[in-house]
Amino acid sequence: MDCIFCAIIAGTIPSAKLYEDEKMLVFRDNAPQAVFHALAVPKAHIASAADIASAEGGAEIVGHIFTVISQKYAEWGLQGGFRVITNSGSNAAQSVGHLHFHILGGQPLPANLA
Repeated sequence: MDCIFCAIIAGTIPSAKLYEDEKMLVFRDNAPQAVFHALAVPKAHIASAADIASAEGGAEIVGHIFTVISQKYAEWGLQGGFRVITNSGSNAAQSVGHLHFHILGGQPLPANLA
């Protein structure tokens, strides 16, 4: 499999890790769109949001990701608010074929930053 996020999860590509457990990894985006911009990715390869229902344990994994975000946002300095975004498919500008959630914050965010 030729997936950059799978390589980051495997440790063959370095990343600035913020959180990791058996189900997911959170790391800083290398092209940040906000003061705080991290990516939360499941360790299981799920291609996109469109594939959550068909992936084994997909809904549970996504629930776990959002639970972790809700537990860690203050530690990441996002008490003033944050945005979580996922893109699914080429028409939505999904750039990596591995489900991922952008976590943005640390500043007032414009309505069109998605």
